[in-house]
Amino acid sequence: MNSEAAGTTYDSSARTRKVAGSETVSSGTPPISSRRRALILIVSTVVLGIAAGISSGLLSLLLSSVEHAFLGFVESSSMPGAFEVNRWRRLASLIVGGTVAAVIWWLLRNRARHVPSVKKAVDGADMPVWQTIVHVMTQIFLVGTGGSVGREVAPREAGAMLGGLWFRFMHRWGLQQEDRELLVAAAAGAGFAGVYISPLTGALFCVEILLRRVNAETVAVSLAMSSLASFIGGSIHGTEPYYAVPDTPFSWQILAFAAVASPLIGIAGGFFSRASQCAETRKTTGVHMLWLLPLITALTGIVAIWAPEVMGNGRALAQTALNYSAGTATNVTVLVTLAALACAKALLTTLTLKAGASGGTLTPSIAIGAALGALLGILWNNLVPGTPIWQCAIVGAVALLSSSQHAPLMAMTMLAEVSHVSITALGPLGLATSLGVAASNLTKFTPHLDNPRRSL
Repeated sequence: MNSEAAGTTYDSSARTRKVAGSETVSSGTPPISSRRRALILIVSTVVLGIAAGISSGLLSLLLSSVEHAFLGFVESSSMPGAFEVNRWRRLASLIVGGTVAAVIWWLLRNRARHVPSVKKAVDGADMPVWQTIVHVMTQIFLVGTGGSVGREVAPREAGAMLGGLWFRFMHRWGLQQEDRELLVAAAAGAGFAGVYISPLTGALFCVEILLRRVNAETVAVSLAMSSLASFIGGSIHGTEPYYAVPDTPFSWQILAFAAVASPLIGIAGGFFSRASQCAETRKTTGVHMLWLLPLITALTGIVAIWAPEVMGNGRALAQTALNYSAGTATNVTVLVTLAALACAKALLTTLTLKAGASGGTLTPSIAIGAALGALLGILWNNLVPGTPIWQCAIVGAVALLSSSQHAPLMAMTMLAEVSHVSITALGPLGLATSLGVAASNLTKFTPHLDNPRRSL
C-alpha cells in the first residue's frame, strides 16, 4: 500500500521473504540473520519504551502547567475539574484557548507540512518532527484550557513520530522495512500507556486497532514497550488511579444491571461514534477555522458557567458520575442533570472536532457512558435496591467506550487499569463490553451519516 504523505512510500511488494529458514531479504536492504533482527528489536523496544514514557510524562506536565496558568488548578482524582474556578475565568480560558489553537492549526494545515494520522504513520507516512511536536502540544494546550476533546491522541502521535525516527536511524543497521509498521504502532500504544499508566491498554491499542493481527512478536514488543512507558511516565507524573472508585467487590446485581443497561448505552455509543467520525471527516481546515473554533470553545465556556463538567477531556464528568451514591441520587433533578451533561458533552465534543480541533473521543466516551450508566443505575435501584451507583457508572463507561471505539478488549482493560478496580469487575465489564458492541451495530442503519460533505 502507498502512503499518502508526499515523498514517503510504503510498498507492500517490498515486504520480506524467507530465505533458508533463517534469513530474510527485503527490497533495498541486505539480508539479516534472525538472531541479529531479534537483538535489534529488543534494543528498539527498550529505547522506544523509554522515549515514549518520557514524552508522555512531559505532555502530562504540560497539561498541568496549562491548567494552572489558565484556570488556577491542576486536575487530580480528588479534583478532576475546574469546579472551584471562577465561572468567568472558565469562559475566558476557553475563548483564549480556542483562539490560539485555531491560529496554530490553521498555520500548520495551510502553511506547513501535513501531519498524518497515527494510522497513516503506521502504514508508512513520515511524521515531520517540528510540525508534529507543535501539533501535539496544541492538543494538550486546548484540553488544558478546557476544550471539550480527548487528549489521548497527542501522546499516541508523539510515540508514532518517535517510532518513525528510530526506524530511520536503525534501518541503516539492518532493521527491515516490515519492522517499521510494528515499531511505529507499538510506540504509539506506548505513548498512550505512558499517560494513563495502562500497559495492557497501550498494547491492545497497537494490536487490536492499529495492526489488527496477533502473534507472539507483536504482543511481546507492544506489551514490553507499553510497560516500560508506563513505568517511566508514572515516575514523572504519578501513578494514582485516573478515576477514583471504592474498592467494593462487584456482585451479581451489577451483572444483571449490565445485561439490561449495556445494550441501551451501546446504541448511544454507536450514534456518538458515527457523529464524531462524521465531524472528523468534515473537519474545518480552511480560514473559517479561525472564527469557528473560538466560537465553539466560547459556547463550551458558556455552558461551563453552570456546568464545568463539560470542560476538558471528560475526566470531570466521569468522576462526578462515579461519585454518586444511591442515598444521595434519588431525585428527578439528578436524573435530568446527568442526561443533560451527557448530551452536552457529546454535542460539544463533536462540534469541537468539526470546528477544526484535533483530539480524541476516548475519554469523552468514558464520561458520556459513565453519566448514562449512573442515570440508569439510579432508576435500577428502584427495582434492585443496593446496587452501587459507581459500579453502574463503570459499566456504562465501558459499554459506551467499547461501542464507540470498536475495540472491546482495549475498552475493558482500560477501565480496569485507569480505575484500579478489583478482579471481580472483569465479569461485569466483559458482559457490558460484548453487549455494548453488539447493540452498537443497530446504529449502522443511518446512511445519511455516511455521505460526508466537503469541509468548510
